[in-house]
Amino acid sequence: MHEPSRGLSRRAALKLAGAAGLAGIVTVHPGRRVFAAADRSLDLAVERTRITIDGETSGAISIGGSIPAPTLRWREGQEVVVHVTNRLDEATSVHWHGLLLQGVMDGAPGFNGYRPIGPGETYTYRFKLRQAGTYWYHSHSASQEQEGMYGAIVIEPAGRDPVRTDRDYVVLLSDHTPEAPGSVLRKLKVSEGYYNDGRRTLVDFFRDARRDGLGATMDDRLAWGEMRMDATDLADVTGYRFLVNGRGPKDNWTAVCDPGERVRLRVVNGSAMSIFDVRIPGLSMTVVAADGQNVVPVKVDEFRIGVGETYDVVVMPTGDKPFTFFAEPIDRTGFARATLASREGMEGEIPERRPRAILTMADMAMAHGGMDHGSMDHGSMDHGTMDHGSMNRGAMAGMDHGSMAGMNHGALQGMDDVAAARPERAVGWADAGTPPGAKALSYADLKSFSKSRDRRDPSHEIEIRLTGMMSRYIWTLDGRKFDEGAAIRVAHGDRIRIRFVNTTMMAHPMHLHGMFVELENGQTDRMPRKHVVLVPPGQVTTVQLTADEPGEWPLHCHLLYHMASGMMTRFIVEPRTASL
Repeated sequence: MHEPSRGLSRRAALKLAGAAGLAGIVTVHPGRRVFAAADRSLDLAVERTRITIDGETSGAISIGGSIPAPTLRWREGQEVVVHVTNRLDEATSVHWHGLLLQGVMDGAPGFNGYRPIGPGETYTYRFKLRQAGTYWYHSHSASQEQEGMYGAIVIEPAGRDPVRTDRDYVVLLSDHTPEAPGSVLRKLKVSEGYYNDGRRTLVDFFRDARRDGLGATMDDRLAWGEMRMDATDLADVTGYRFLVNGRGPKDNWTAVCDPGERVRLRVVNGSAMSIFDVRIPGLSMTVVAADGQNVVPVKVDEFRIGVGETYDVVVMPTGDKPFTFFAEPIDRTGFARATLASREGMEGEIPERRPRAILTMADMAMAHGGMDHGSMDHGSMDHGTMDHGSMNRGAMAGMDHGSMAGMNHGALQGMDDVAAARPERAVGWADAGTPPGAKALSYADLKSFSKSRDRRDPSHEIEIRLTGMMSRYIWTLDGRKFDEGAAIRVAHGDRIRIRFVNTTMMAHPMHLHGMFVELENGQTDRMPRKHVVLVPPGQVTTVQLTADEPGEWPLHCHLLYHMASGMMTRFIVEPRTASL
């Protein structure tokens, strides 16, 4: 199934274009051409600007004159034309995240014959909307997404929307740093723990010893030390300002609504590196869509949203009082907030901040002296080494923070007695601090609103190991950086299972361009359709896929600096009747 990765030849790309119905419309390297009129046409410029957050100003990049970029509201079935003009002194691009479209329109440089938009150039994107729901768009060049190049997309269904509400708001979460993204990446390369200010202290040791016992606490610290890992390292970058629709906590973005109204909040995580826990104290939320696709409504008190994911929730504020929309990154280094209120100027209380989670050996799939039997697949994983075959063993000597290769099982015995003693709540990475009696959304809760269109059993399975070398800040798939290893090749129409095996101590939001995957979460004919799947540390997540979109698609971690460090591959859907 794997071959050495290589770019498409001109002839092969033309075959893919023909299979996608594009012959005669696009070229392998499309020129800056103007297409015929469409239902919706707009012009967007990309340019350097400044952003002011809670009174502090720093450099940024905007699309369409604002950060975030203008929300694009379209209707299913329309043909849209977007002219993007690059006013930067560097190349740029726009990727239409989650949209089903021709490969050359996807906006990922180096894939499907698409090349970036050079300084002073204008590129015209043209595509017909084949879906409804909440999506977003962002740069796929360098680290421009981190600097402000992101915006939301709302596509109304062609027919009646099954979700009926009185108000409809986009809530776009993001993170912003005044540092140049290149500088951030250089610091991570020099010291992987550069931004980790939350390391455990002697005070933490004595607190844990009182709670868990001295022996268990000593064993825990020795195990983490032997592996050169840090149980508090949940996020690579700190120092962020966390935004709601481009505004900081003091700026207080407000969704105006009357008491008793049904309000739809389209929550998009457009951040570069931040996974958020979201809640509205005093209000329950009903999740009605995930990644733009309708799901059977599920009532929750909070949810975790990975980078690139979207969730639509419906709330019904009661009384003439403000409610606080509160989003905390999982390392609890700050927060984003907004307000739901009957008028501008009202502010809800800021809820009590929750402590950050502490990683456990269960997060390393090593619970109770061995594998976490409920989550790991014994047939595909080596109990003794986890990933020696694909990692650089010389560089991993003494254990590396980014991978679990070389763990000493003897030092891990009994390390998860704490987890076993507290089954009533989540521990480790999954611990969002959810209070007893409150409901946090789980992937297992998601059920597609409509039945799957393709109910064939997968004909074959592809395993992808999520790997990394944190000491050098190299993130990889199957131990290899982008374009150093093998592309994944499947035939058009194939029904496939993909197994994401996370051998690292960090969660990875895995994004496949061009197609939806169906999450294997216990459903049969109603598996939820997603374009991003958040794979927890040390766990295996499986999805099914119908390879029905010919082309050469990026498959990557949506943590920006992970992708930039190599965590990406090519997923090529080949026409069944042609050999590339």
